[in-house]
Amino acid sequence: MTSKPTVVYNPEQRYQISVREFEYQEGLVARVYQPAGTGPFPAMVDVHGGVWSLNDRTANENMHRALAGSGIVIMAVDFRQPPEYPYPAQIADVNYATRWLKSKAVEFNADPDTVGGMGGSSGGHTIILSSMRPNHSAYNTIELPNSDFDATLKYVIVGWPIVAPYERYQYAQETGNDRLVELTDAYFSSVDAMNEGSPYQILKRGEPAVLPPLFIAQGTADTNLPVPVTEQFARDYRGAGGYVELELFEDMPHNFANVLGAESDRAVDLMRKFVARCLS
Repeated sequence: MTSKPTVVYNPEQRYQISVREFEYQEGLVARVYQPAGTGPFPAMVDVHGGVWSLNDRTANENMHRALAGSGIVIMAVDFRQPPEYPYPAQIADVNYATRWLKSKAVEFNADPDTVGGMGGSSGGHTIILSSMRPNHSAYNTIELPNSDFDATLKYVIVGWPIVAPYERYQYAQETGNDRLVELTDAYFSSVDAMNEGSPYQILKRGEPAVLPPLFIAQGTADTNLPVPVTEQFARDYRGAGGYVELELFEDMPHNFANVLGAESDRAVDLMRKFVARCLS
């Protein structure tokens, strides 16, 4: 019997990458960034932001290319969006995408045991929530034939995540951000749903949850969400037994790591090192 090849991830290594797209689910496209090399490589599912309603799989491309170039297979996914598809359709798509990537990992020269998650803004909310509830009956609804893989994640990396939808909804109301209020309403439909599907409130309620290692990049000048809530979420995550690294970037705004510059470079470097620690 031959042994399974060992995944060795060196965050300082650099690779050429190829990019291709395909339907991973009927009507939904994924973009895969694949390092060129012998592998096997670790892999990651990415969930874009956009108030749960906007943008597509290309939104985090700066981070995708930088991470894939260090030897990580990145699968950035589109998913169903409101108003046609409100909560929890998006979570169900990401749950499926995670299982799908594990089942197809060898086709991308990747290892299914290393699959982690990544997301920005509302995508950060989605990937954290999916990781905390990988077997939730409302999320694990799309059948993947001939597969025994689940939606658990090895680790999660998020930028400026909406960890507390209702608290961010209140913040948007108080600051007169009508666009955020309207799009949040379109996705969740009710305050009850905002709180039911809230990583922040899941911890506050003491509900059982899976807590993979978590890295959060957060700008202190982010006017899109209340930063103290993110800090409290990190404390609660640790208090519930999870491991979390919260890195604050002084004077950086929402979405800063997708804008080329010194701070985005530093954020991606920290993400690479976090992955290496999680896989070591």
